[in-house]
Amino acid sequence: MNKIYYLASCDTCRKIIKSLPENNLVFQDIRQEPITDEQLEEMHQLAGSYEALFSRKAQLYKSMDLKNKDLKEADFKKYILEHYTFLSRPVFIIDGKIYIGNSQKNVAEVIKALTN
Repeated sequence: MNKIYYLASCDTCRKIIKSLPENNLVFQDIRQEPITDEQLEEMHQLAGSYEALFSRKAQLYKSMDLKNKDLKEADFKKYILEHYTFLSRPVFIIDGKIYIGNSQKNVAEVIKALTN
């Protein structure tokens, strides 16, 4: 199953979704339907680490002063499960491959994967 984890209120996510070709993605708004431990485990297996899935751009990251803490893998997992803003968005899983974040390169790879 090909899937996108996104935030419906995020302008960047909405812009990316509009740019996608016709697809069979299952959409999960992570605010309305929080990520489960099992889903995060699948992402972790594909990404290789929880840190790769973690967003340092989240406002909570700054307000909780996490940049001055020595975060370990277990911490990244805990924060992602605790609050949706800690997931680097959007996250696509397409044909068993993961695409994390909103960089132009990443979005181009997603579009390419969806057109194949």
